Order: sequence, then C-alpha cells, then structure tokens
Amino acid sequence: MSPKLKDEIKQTKPFASLESEVLLNLMRTADALARSGEQIMKLAGLSPNQYNVLRILRGAGENGLCCHEVGERMITRDPDITRLLDRLERRGLVARSRDRRDRRVIMGRITDAGRKILKDLDGPIEDYNRNRLSHMEKADLRKLNELLEAARGT
Repeated sequence: MSPKLKDEIKQTKPFASLESEVLLNLMRTADALARSGEQIMKLAGLSPNQYNVLRILRGAGENGLCCHEVGERMITRDPDITRLLDRLERRGLVARSRDRRDRRVIMGRITDAGRKILKDLDGPIEDYNRNRLSHMEKADLRKLNELLEAARGT
C-alpha cells in the first residue's frame, strides 16, 4: 500500500478540508508522474513543454499552427510560446513561416528532424505510461479519467 499524503509531506495537523487534501494529493501525484517521465524526454534533450509542442505540431499536420493555437493546446500552460518555438527552431525541430493570407500570422510546423525525435520517443513514452499505471485496473483508470475531467469542470 502506498503511503498516505499526510505521511509523505509529514503533515501533523488535519487538512483544512477534504477538498484541500484532494488538491494537494493531485498536485503531488502529478509532480511524481511528471518527474519520472521527464527523464525519457531529457534523453532526447527536450523539456516536457518542448515535447508537448512537437506532439501538437505533429498532430496539426502539414498546415501547422500559429503560436496562439499551440498555446491553447498545451497540457501545461507556457506564457512564452514564441521563445519555446525559438529554441525548437534553433535545433531544427520546428520551422516557422508567415501565413500567406495574413502576413501578421506566423505558422509553426514540425520538421522531419522533429518527427524523428518523436518517433524515437513514442515507444519509450508509451511503455512508461503503461508501466506507471499497470498496477491499476482498467475500470479504475476509466473512473479516474472521468473524475479528473469532472474536477476540471469539463
């Protein structure tokens, strides 16, 4: 059995509310899952946000997306998508160009090099996802997914 949150964070007083305990537990769990998953991305020299941008642009296809649209699709919000795209472009993983219809809009597209990095990471990331939650029953995973969506109000 896993240690309880109260023991992990060495809290001696009761939580202010059940809601407080649940939110802290959710943040602690998300952090633990993210930290161990980051190690896979670091092997490719990517931060989690860079990895997320590449996945978003791969999913967008040949047309790519403008910065604003990339930002809206991010798992973890990043206030400076432009700088994030700058770093990926310097590495040759993303290419940017002005939109033909509206020259004010700059479109980002994943390059072949970006696709290759993602292809190399697809298997290890999927293995990590499966292994990290393999101790849970499918029905429990479905219920957890529903509860998380409900908590976000979606």
